[in-house]
Amino acid sequence: MKIIVVGGGKVGRTLVEQLIAEGHDIAVIDSKSRVITNVTDNFDVLGVQGNGASYTVQQDAGVEEADLMIAVTDADEVNLLCCLVAKKAGNCNTIARVRNPIYNSEVGFIREELGLSMTVNPEHAAATEAARILRFPSAISIDTFAKGRTEILRFKISEGSLLDECRMMDITHKTGSEVLVATVERNQDVIIPNGQFLLKAGDTISVVASPANARKLFENLKIKTGRVRNCMIVGGGTVGYYLASQLLSQGIAVTVIEKSRERCEELSELIPDANIICGDATDQNVLIEEGIRECESFVSLTGIDEENVFLSLFARTVSDAKIITKINRINYTEVVDSLDLGSIIHPKRITAEYILRYVRAMQNSYGSEMESLYELIEGKVEALEFKVSRAKEVTDMPLSQIRLKKDVLIASITRNGNTIIPNGNSVIREGDSVVVVTSQKGFRTINDILDTGRG
Repeated sequence: MKIIVVGGGKVGRTLVEQLIAEGHDIAVIDSKSRVITNVTDNFDVLGVQGNGASYTVQQDAGVEEADLMIAVTDADEVNLLCCLVAKKAGNCNTIARVRNPIYNSEVGFIREELGLSMTVNPEHAAATEAARILRFPSAISIDTFAKGRTEILRFKISEGSLLDECRMMDITHKTGSEVLVATVERNQDVIIPNGQFLLKAGDTISVVASPANARKLFENLKIKTGRVRNCMIVGGGTVGYYLASQLLSQGIAVTVIEKSRERCEELSELIPDANIICGDATDQNVLIEEGIRECESFVSLTGIDEENVFLSLFARTVSDAKIITKINRINYTEVVDSLDLGSIIHPKRITAEYILRYVRAMQNSYGSEMESLYELIEGKVEALEFKVSRAKEVTDMPLSQIRLKKDVLIASITRNGNTIIPNGNSVIREGDSVVVVTSQKGFRTINDILDTGRG
């Protein structure tokens, strides 16, 4: 597809990198010449300097032939105007990043009246991700496929766990639950394991299972499965407000610590059921006085990454809380991963992933079979869901007879609403939804998993 991206910042660059890898024809518009120079030097894209809301500039970017316009500048109003112009000029699909909470309750009206295909609110998306994690606090992250019938849960194997020194092929027997380990993170390596692989304490693993089997696995491993009862949030900005609102609606007690007295007064009116504390959370005495040692979850959401890191590390040393850390910069992932910061949320990366899922849904209408795609382990591995709409080279034969590319794993098959954790005798049928986990990039159809080389 031909796609125009307006805004070459972190979100725009992340989108461009992924969309190029998936074979799309990309044009980038940005008002700054250095941004355009940087993006055209690093990617095979058309760069256009100028105001993305300008009809002339959009013409230079090829709006009349474009399939999709994605506006992700820092200004909501510019994004909306870009999409409005593109809709009139090229009649293409349009996606706008809209961040201001004032627009959040009106987003349906805005989308309808401006003819937008989609709006994305990074702060709301980040809060929703954090709230989902807190519903299953023992997991580092949770992704869902097949309309919620299949989950991929990432967690760390503790000392003395049933999974310590357990071979992959013995997991179902040892834990009494039908699950499949899709990835293993050990030291700096990410491994897609085979049946003989031996798990060890300290490994971080991604497990594929139905929700019922995931819960059964955690119960049998004696890992907590219930949601948290209370949460301490540091940072009363937009993400903190959205998260507190969602947790309160679920019956979870919330304490918000915020430096600004003016913002505390606003929050007291916006979320009266929350306990709002005006104080500096970088003073550990404030956290201790407000009960950090007893809290079940701790979320650091200040606007400074370094503060969030230190706050989470302190919380780790004084409590057993489930910890979530917000990181804005996405180019220090290896450093961040080396620290014990619990679950990490990147609002910019979450925004890019939301948009990419819509793009893939558009691809389906153009003949692609991909239903959804999630980046796992900071983009080192992908989990892709394919809908097998008609007979393929992989259908109607045992998986043991299918020659797969290296580092490709068929993780689950969903058939008639039931999740199947496959083995060598399992068969893919027409109509199935199939989740594939791989460290390779660029798969568009289920046949792409096949190794067609001749040895």
